[in-house]
Amino acid sequence: MSRASRKDSRRTNAKKMHNKYLSLSQRSLFEDDSRRVFRIMSEVVDGFEMLSAIGPAVTIFGSARTAPDTKYYQLAQTIANKLVKAGYAIITGGGPGLMEAANKGAYEAGGKSVGLNIELPEEQKVNPYVNIPIGFRYFFVRKVMFIKYASAAVILPGGLGTMDECFEVLTLIQTQKIRPFPVILVGKEYWQGLLDWMNTSMVEQGMVDRKELAMIEVTDDLKVVLNEIKRHDKHKSLGQGNF
Repeated sequence: MSRASRKDSRRTNAKKMHNKYLSLSQRSLFEDDSRRVFRIMSEVVDGFEMLSAIGPAVTIFGSARTAPDTKYYQLAQTIANKLVKAGYAIITGGGPGLMEAANKGAYEAGGKSVGLNIELPEEQKVNPYVNIPIGFRYFFVRKVMFIKYASAAVILPGGLGTMDECFEVLTLIQTQKIRPFPVILVGKEYWQGLLDWMNTSMVEQGMVDRKELAMIEVTDDLKVVLNEIKRHDKHKSLGQGNF
C-alpha cells in the first residue's frame, strides 16, 4: 500500500470512529453547520459578483425609524441625489427611514440604488426605491458588502445598528484591515455629544489616540461631503476593493 493510500485509510478510519461516538443530535448539528458554510459562501460570492460590477459607490448608513417629513430624511435624499450626479452608485441597507431616503435620492437621479436587505424575524421589506436588491441571511456577510467596494461611508443619525456600522468601519481602518476611505458623519447637532465624549473620556483615559479620531469628518455641508469623497477617489484604482 502506498503512503497516500495509507493516509487515506487512516482518515477514513478516524472519520468512522468520530461518527461512532457522535450522538444523533451532535451529528445533526455538525451537518447543519456544514450546510451553513455553503450558504455563507454562496452569499459572499453572489454579493461580490453583483457589487463588483456597479462601479464607484458610496455606502450611506442611518436610522430605519426616521420619518419622511424630517430634516435628516431630506438631507439623506439630497446627498444621495448629488452623489449619483457625481457618478456614484448608492448602497444602503435597503430598509425604511434614512435608508429609503438615500435610495430615493439615487433612484430619482436615475442612478444605481443598491439595497442590501437582511432577513429578520419581523421581515424588513425592501423599500420601493431600490433597483439593485441583494438579500442576506447573515449580518456579517452583509457588513462585508457594505465596505468591500465603497469609496466612502456617509453616516447619518441612527441608533444601535448605525453605531455598530460606524464603529466597525472605524475599527477596520484603525487596525489596517481595510484601505482607509472617508468616514463622514453628517449632522453636527446629532453627533457632537458622542464626539465630545470620545475626545474626553476615551482620549484622556488612553483608550484611543487622538490622531485615530482624525479619520472622522463631521459636517453639515454637502459640498464638503462630495469634495472629500472625490479627493480620496483620485488615489483609488477603478474597481479596486478595500481589502
